[in-house]
Amino acid sequence: MRKWSGLVAVLMLAGCSSEKKGPVIGVSLLNVSNEFIVMLNKAMDAKAKQLGVELIVNDAQRSAERQVQQVESFIAQRVDAIILNPCEVEASSPAVDKAIAAGIPIVNVNSETRSTPTAFVGSKDEESGRLAMDYIANRLSGKGEIVMMHGFMGQAAQIKRDQGAREVLATHPGLKLIAAQTAEWDRAKGISLMENWIQSQGNRINAVFAQNDEMAMGALIALEQAKRKDKVVVVGVDAIADALAAVRDGRLDATVFQDAKGQGETAVETAVKIIRKQPYEKEAMIPFQLVTKENVGKFL
Repeated sequence: MRKWSGLVAVLMLAGCSSEKKGPVIGVSLLNVSNEFIVMLNKAMDAKAKQLGVELIVNDAQRSAERQVQQVESFIAQRVDAIILNPCEVEASSPAVDKAIAAGIPIVNVNSETRSTPTAFVGSKDEESGRLAMDYIANRLSGKGEIVMMHGFMGQAAQIKRDQGAREVLATHPGLKLIAAQTAEWDRAKGISLMENWIQSQGNRINAVFAQNDEMAMGALIALEQAKRKDKVVVVGVDAIADALAAVRDGRLDATVFQDAKGQGETAVETAVKIIRKQPYEKEAMIPFQLVTKENVGKFL
C-alpha cells in the first residue's frame, strides 16, 4: 500500500511540474550597480509579477560582448521574448540581430542600438541634454565656461545627451565648453574627474553638466570638498533619490527626471502584448522633466 501511495505521489508531482506556466522573458541590463538601472529593474519586476510573467534577469556589467552572449543564451532557452537595455549603439546590435533571426521578439528599453528591435521604450535623450543646458544658460545669463561629464562612450544616452547639450550651446555664443570627458556614469570617477578639472581649470569653471546624476553627485562632492560649489552650477540627469535630496537641500542646482518606473513597466507590458499578439506601440517615448528646488517636492 505504501509503495502504491508513493507512486501516486510521484505521478501527482509529475503532473504538477508539466503544468503550463506564464510567458518567460529574458532581460539583459546594462549594469545593475547603477541606481537608475536598479530602479528600472524593480519596475520591470513588479509589472512582471502583476502580469504573471517570469523574468530571467542578467547583468551585462557594461560589456556589450557579454550582452550578446546573454541574448544567445536566452535564444537557446527559447524564451518568449527578450528585453535589452543596450550597453552600446554598435556593439550591442548583434544581440538584436540574433534575436530577430531566431524569431524571438526583442524590446529595447532606455537605450538604443543601430539594429532595429521589435519595439523601443525610452525617452529622447537629446531632450535631457537640451533641458539641462538650457537651465545652465539661463542661470549663467548666456555667458560662462562649462565642463561636461560624459557617460559610457558609445552608448546612445551619451551620444544624444551630448548632441542635445551642444545644440543649445550653439545658440549661446557667450557660453564656452572648455572640457568634456567620460566618467562612465560612475560617482567615484565623477569625483576624480572633477578634482582634475579643479586643478587644471582653476577658477574658470562656471557650470558642470553631468550626463547622469551619479556623475553629478561626484562633481558636487569634489566641488564641496574644494569649497568651490557656491561658484559653480551643477546639473545632472535621472532624478535618482540622492540627486532629488541634494536639489531639495539646495546643494545640487537641478536634475532632469527620467521615468525609470514608466520605462520599466512599459517595456514589460510591450513584450507581453507582442507575445500575446495584441496591438502594441513600436516606439513608446516617455518625456523628460526638469527638476529644480521649486518643483522637487512632486518628485520626492
